[in-house]
Amino acid sequence: MTDQLKRAISAAQTARINDQQAEATRIASSSAGDQTFDMSESSYKTSHTAIRKARRFAMQGLYEWLVTDRRFDIDGKLGWKANAPHDIAARTRATNAMHTVHIGYYHEMMRDIPEQIEALDALITQHLDREINKLDTVEHAILLIGAYELQNRLEIPYKVVLDEAMKLNNHFGATDAHKLINAVLDRMAVELRALEVEADSKANLRTSQKAAAKPAIKANKNTDNSADSDAGSVADHSVEENPTASSKPRISANNASVKRNSASKAAVNISDFKASKTAIATDSTDKNSTDVKSKD
Repeated sequence: MTDQLKRAISAAQTARINDQQAEATRIASSSAGDQTFDMSESSYKTSHTAIRKARRFAMQGLYEWLVTDRRFDIDGKLGWKANAPHDIAARTRATNAMHTVHIGYYHEMMRDIPEQIEALDALITQHLDREINKLDTVEHAILLIGAYELQNRLEIPYKVVLDEAMKLNNHFGATDAHKLINAVLDRMAVELRALEVEADSKANLRTSQKAAAKPAIKANKNTDNSADSDAGSVADHSVEENPTASSKPRISANNASVKRNSASKAAVNISDFKASKTAIATDSTDKNSTDVKSKD
């Protein structure tokens, strides 16, 4: 065996040992709860869809944590705690295809929400009509994510937070649970995002005012058009009520080919016509009397 081959085998063995030591260190740090997560893990998707999938995995992870370690902690059974959030996250990543999930945001929620659980539960309780332990676990997990985003993720619009909570409930929750979730998060938004909610309300008011003003303008236009049509119909009636003296087409005064009789000449023609009629009647009378005399 040559020296070069020996050196290659030795380097490979050293690299394998180093990898094993690094993996053991990572597992030990994970078990100790010292794991850190990078929100901008560039090897994974960071789109809106990837963030939505991160919420879904976080909701399932928080549900699992709430029914195990969190419940044992509340009941005082500390010896049973063996399902920490970082263990749930590690197990989820090992058993699911996470290449389309925003891993950084998923790990952030799985780390920060359990750490802030007391404050977030107090915030939720202010807007509940029942004790928080009476909530369904799925509803509780969804409200925790919504409260966390409203309080800590100010770059996400509050309407998006509410909409995403509704989508989580449609996917995992009960049929009528959206009423409670929407009511609680809506009141919470008024408290935590007061300026944003106020600005949105003003924008909606302006939009509604503009929408209400448009039909009024159209109505005025229709009124004007009807007035114009009424005026036109009145004008038509006035034309009809005052017809011209003759229904015959007018002849232009400049048309020299048309000869017109003057009024005096027309009167002479009429008198001549009457005279001729009188003469004819007289002649017929005289003739009749002559015929009678000759018979006698």
